[in-house]
Amino acid sequence: MLKTLLKKQIVEIFRNYYYDPKKNRARSKGATIAYIVLFAFLMIGVMGVMFTGLSLVLCSSFHEVGMDWMYFALMGLLAVFLGAFGSVFNTYSGLYLAKDNDLLLSMPIPVRYIMLSRLLSVYLMGALYSGVVIIPAVIVYWAVVPLNAAIVIGSLWLMLVISFIVMTLSCVLGWAVAKISLKLKNKSLITVIVSLAFIGAYYFFYFKAQGMIADLLANAVLYGKAIKDSAYPVYAFGRVAMGDWAAMAAVGAVVAACFALTWAAISRSFIRIATSSGHTERRVYRERRAAVRSQDRALLSKELARFAASPNYILNCGLGTLFLVAAGVALLVKGGDLVSVLSMIGLKAGAVPVLACAALCIVASMNDMAAPSVSLEGKTLWLSQSLPIDPWKILRAKMRVQLLLTSLPMLFASICVLIVWRGTALENVLILLLPQLYVLFSALFGLTIGLARPNFTWTNEIVPIKQSMSVTIALLGGWLYAIVLGGLFLIVKAPINSALYLSAFAAVTAAAGAALYFWLKRRGSRLFAAL
Repeated sequence: MLKTLLKKQIVEIFRNYYYDPKKNRARSKGATIAYIVLFAFLMIGVMGVMFTGLSLVLCSSFHEVGMDWMYFALMGLLAVFLGAFGSVFNTYSGLYLAKDNDLLLSMPIPVRYIMLSRLLSVYLMGALYSGVVIIPAVIVYWAVVPLNAAIVIGSLWLMLVISFIVMTLSCVLGWAVAKISLKLKNKSLITVIVSLAFIGAYYFFYFKAQGMIADLLANAVLYGKAIKDSAYPVYAFGRVAMGDWAAMAAVGAVVAACFALTWAAISRSFIRIATSSGHTERRVYRERRAAVRSQDRALLSKELARFAASPNYILNCGLGTLFLVAAGVALLVKGGDLVSVLSMIGLKAGAVPVLACAALCIVASMNDMAAPSVSLEGKTLWLSQSLPIDPWKILRAKMRVQLLLTSLPMLFASICVLIVWRGTALENVLILLLPQLYVLFSALFGLTIGLARPNFTWTNEIVPIKQSMSVTIALLGGWLYAIVLGGLFLIVKAPINSALYLSAFAAVTAAAGAALYFWLKRRGSRLFAAL
């Protein structure tokens, strides 16, 4: 029974490797093998090689100053972090709030078997993610430093201890996420905020990592003494791999006690959380006069509500809004330095306003809400088609979502450019005008592609949002526009008046946008009604 339940958990985790949600059928054996090989390549060939390189950099340096324990403490904590983060959301959805809770609990299966199978799947996923860090670290240490039996046993013991620390943390954090999610009203907003916070933290540490590592290596002895004096558990954790029997016993006992407490807590709360349907707010009915809205406002509200309710939609098609604002703020803070650098490079005369427009357009291309909007109608397409509304109004509402969420941030970023860089009056007008024309063109272009290549057979919304050809074409088309805008100006050796160049691009963009607009209004509306 336990083996069957564990197999079911593993298959659910890697479900997309066996099942194609786009075609709603099982994948072929060749496709499944290819996905598994790709996963192995990413985990071992990419992440494993990356942490092997980091281990090679740190190991020799720490060993030379006699701080071997600090090497294992650092790599071990990194393994714990990656393992816990990699498996916490699997714990949240697989251990506590799985979709088959009611089905399994209704069967004559002991609850402890259900818990144990899910806990084992959490352990395996945590061990997989943490092993990508700690296994290369141990192998590198064995290859660089002379070994004895105590170090070998201690290193293996540390790997086992880390896997149980990761499982315990994943269970605790997963329990917290599950409890919070049951009480949240707007889960999509929280998901977006957490995802953006993680992205920001990732890039912050990515750009700071080299300096942090250099500082750590230069002051390893000083930091080691501070850790030993004020954070002794971290010191003991690192000493485990050195074959320190006292540290091995103490750390092992603490981890075992923490896991036992976690198991006891899970046993007491599992049924309550697994069968919970979430917080329901009681409201007293009060009669209110319904607000009358025009068709355009009602359709726009519907499209905005769909966008706001989907974290996948926001994160994959709406990050341009955030990055345009961030780019504008960055320009206000560092714009003077950027202008100085561009002046030192010796760019072609008039290149600054052209490159500024190209940069704004390439950031705005991250917003492509209109491209998947038709496909997102899915099986409810008939509802929109059955309404006594002109199909053009439905299409226009989809386009207006992208316009509203992109044009205002674009205007802010353009104004920031003008604050930092002062050109001629015509150049300033074009820096405001051309990006806005591009926003209009990109919304029309994305909607046209999405209408020409719709997909209504998806079972998961991520398919039309992230994996559809229309989104890919819209995104690549935006990049191509920006590259041509900036690259063509730089490639031509003859002097070009930047204002005339931007004016020509604005005219072409406006003409292309007008052509797409009239096509959508006439033929596009008929095509949508006939889908």
